[in-house]
This record gives sequence, C-alpha cells and structure tokens, in this order.
Amino acid sequence: MKIAVAIDGSENAMRAAEHAVLLARYLPDAVLDIIFVADLSKAMDERLLTQTPESMALKREQKVHPVLKMAEEADIYSELTTLKGNPSQEIIKHVNSSGTDLLIMGSRGLNAFQEMVLGSVSHKVLKHANCPVTVVK
Repeated sequence: MKIAVAIDGSENAMRAAEHAVLLARYLPDAVLDIIFVADLSKAMDERLLTQTPESMALKREQKVHPVLKMAEEADIYSELTTLKGNPSQEIIKHVNSSGTDLLIMGSRGLNAFQEMVLGSVSHKVLKHANCPVTVVK
C-alpha cells in the first residue's frame, strides 16, 4: 500500500506525518511517500529572491528531515518526492499519477492569508484527488 503525506513544515503537517507513520506501522509492506512542494509563488518575496540555492535547500531539509527521521525510527520504508509549483496542483497531479492509495495532509499550511483568499490546499486536493484523503487537524 502506498501512503502519501504532504508536508510543508507546519504543525498540522507534522501531525499529519505522525498519523501517516502510525498507520504505515500497521500495514505490511507499506510505502510512505513524503511529498514536499516548493511553492514558487512565494518567490515574489524579495527576501527569497536573494537566497542562494544552498540556503533554500537547507530550509527544505529542515522541514523534511524530521519526517524522514520519524519514518526511519518506525522502520518504515519512505520515499521523498520534491515538487515545484502550486502546492494543491502539484499534489493532485502527483497522487493521481503515482498509484497512491491514501493521502494524508494537514488542514492548514503556513500561509493563512493566502488560504483565506484563495482557498485551502487541503480543500482543493480533497475535491480533485482520485484517492481517499485524510485531513488531520
């Protein structure tokens, strides 16, 4: 069974990852697909434009490493999928094309203002993903 978990470094994403790891522990031969989307729309922020690729990679690593470590400690096989673009669109494309059996994600990401204006990533993914989606609060 392929379980995907979408992470962005938020507290809700960490709770989603904990839930995914817990579930994967009870499923034989489960594969945990850890999805991280680099949101390019945030590059409009002037501070991001001045960052080096190395510093951006370090920030990504800080968000991803705790989840990879959690899976490793639970003895769960995990894969890291790094995507670039609009988070909801990229997550939908990935889970719909990769044979994902279940997607687990947090109910809110890091950008509350963008969520209020554009709608939440989790809501968009719920509407368009072809697999069951569990949203963790």
